[in-house]
Amino acid sequence: MTPKRPVLSGKELLRALGKLGFEVVRVRGSHHFLRHSDGRVTVVPVHGKEPIGRGLLGKILHDCRITVEELGRSL
Repeated sequence: MTPKRPVLSGKELLRALGKLGFEVVRVRGSHHFLRHSDGRVTVVPVHGKEPIGRGLLGKILHDCRITVEELGRSL
């Protein structure tokens, strides 16, 4: 059984990815561009407390090459 994806806002996701080594390199509007020292990159939209959708969260995790379990441990 696959683990359930958590419901996170953009701010919460930024905080979790920061703990995993990602840094915000620039912001354009509400979109935060993150980069890891090994070259992985992704974009996280921050729209107040609005949750990130399931599909977008999956895409961000795929871009970052991290699993739902790894994300859960960084929360």
